[in-house]
Amino acid sequence: MKKDDCIFCKLANGDIPVEPVYEDDKVKVIFDASPASEGHMLIIPKEHVSNIYELDDELAGHIFKVASRIAKALKEVFDYDGLNVLQNNGEAAGQTVFHFHMHLIPRFADDGVKVGWEHKTPDEEKLSELREKISKEINNG
Repeated sequence: MKKDDCIFCKLANGDIPVEPVYEDDKVKVIFDASPASEGHMLIIPKEHVSNIYELDDELAGHIFKVASRIAKALKEVFDYDGLNVLQNNGEAAGQTVFHFHMHLIPRFADDGVKVGWEHKTPDEEKLSELREKISKEINNG
């Protein structure tokens, strides 16, 4: 199902014409209109899914299979030094378009692209509590 007011639904389903790098019945892969680096691509599901929380296992697996295929092709074409696979969920995490999409960002030595955070020291007791809660949630879901 697509959402009429969603720009990524329109891009993925051909309502807004784009030249895809790859397309199948579930996703369209395009160059990012505002790239972080040369070759920066987006994998966009054709079905409207707002974020990872709405993504079913089958589509999630398909998206990652496509990401792997595209990454290998990008590596052959660009011979980059590294690759960021990035996906944001919610405004606090940097999501600006509320249709699930995955970024593939080729990285080159000294390219100036910044993806990072301040590293902190975890509290081992808190981690133990969280592991238990998260494992319980996973097994109940």
